[in-house]
Amino acid sequence: MIGKLRGTIDSVGEDFLILDVHGVGYIVNCSVRTLRSLPEIGSAFALAIETQVREDSIRLYGFSGDVERDWFRLLQSVQGVGAKVALALLGILSADELGGAIARQDKATLARTPGVGPRLAARLVVELKDKIPASQALTPLPGAPAASSLAAEAPAVADAIAALINLDYSRQQAINAIAAAQAELGDEAETAALIRRGLRELSR
Repeated sequence: MIGKLRGTIDSVGEDFLILDVHGVGYIVNCSVRTLRSLPEIGSAFALAIETQVREDSIRLYGFSGDVERDWFRLLQSVQGVGAKVALALLGILSADELGGAIARQDKATLARTPGVGPRLAARLVVELKDKIPASQALTPLPGAPAASSLAAEAPAVADAIAALINLDYSRQQAINAIAAAQAELGDEAETAALIRRGLRELSR
């Protein structure tokens, strides 16, 4: 199985690129986001690769890094999501945006993706809210303070996160909600206020 390819960009199509690795051209399917980030043709480039073997084909899917590849795998664990829809989601939303939308149960953001209707968006939220990749476990909401430093900077934040976890929210949901609460209420906010604001964030 191929897990990574490093070579020269030979050509780029609508949803794929050909990567020349020592004279062998590999057709690699990629998201629109990944294709837009490519350097010019002829440049050296490396991709994290997911290999999918079917009875009638072998397909390579390329990603800018391991986090994006982890999401590609995880998305396909949801019924109704195949490789095409998973790539479409990763083309519309970055890994951070995707994780944030699922943690916030933001079905509207997910449904912006072609092929993802309200029902599938709801299923994604329900099935993936506790499965955010470990490599992204401490990713905060866009614009919020770094989650890894929240507890160290404000003990009230750590207590608020623990309280939400005790209410059966996932660690990722609790971190994102309290990060948003602290960003709105300020560093001096007390635990009770953070919890109330965090619960409002989670109820959206």
